[in-house]
Amino acid sequence: MLFVVIAIVLCVPFVLFVLSNMDPVKIGLWPTDYSVDLPLSLAMLGGMAVAFLLGALVVWISELGQRRRARHAERTVRLLEAKIEELKARSPAASSSVPAASPPPA
Repeated sequence: MLFVVIAIVLCVPFVLFVLSNMDPVKIGLWPTDYSVDLPLSLAMLGGMAVAFLLGALVVWISELGQRRRARHAERTVRLLEAKIEELKARSPAASSSVPAASPPPA
């Protein structure tokens, strides 16, 4: 139910924007003679969508190095944890031979 309310609140301004900006605009690609007539609202929303996707691509590419370092760190942690478990399993007598602390004299 909350999702429906949030979706309606977010979609109403877009619908109002589209309905109030229906004037046709000619959109052309400069080095060619290709052009298309679109409503102003669709041209603006399409431009914003393209800019959003290009920005997301730039962020995704810039995060590749961090993800690679994180995977390497996780692999190192797994190897070190396995090494600790191996050392614990190899010397169970060493851990039980440590004398327990005696209570302080009263």
